[in-house]
Amino acid sequence: MKQSFIQVITTVSKKKDAERLAKEILGKRLGACVQIMGPVKSAYRWKGNIENAKEWACVIKTRKTLYKKVETAIKKIHPYEIPEIIAIPIIKGSNDYLKWLFNETVINHG
Repeated sequence: MKQSFIQVITTVSKKKDAERLAKEILGKRLGACVQIMGPVKSAYRWKGNIENAKEWACVIKTRKTLYKKVETAIKKIHPYEIPEIIAIPIIKGSNDYLKWLFNETVINHG
């Protein structure tokens, strides 16, 4: 399959926000799967301080061509001032899984 796929990662502070994000992404067919992991402990620099937080990580499996729409959907409902939104390429995968991922995501949707 010649299509390019990515994993988009974001974190939120509450499980209910992660579940809401997953519902939004899957409902709009912007991702085929959203894995919610947590809680995880995050340590990060914010406004000159080192912060620690309990967060929930969301890993979205999608097409590379859908990244901008996924980013927009995340920003629309994400509670953070500057949310983590990063994409990692899927270098290889089983043909069956990638075909499923392709079929469960759409490019032209409302």
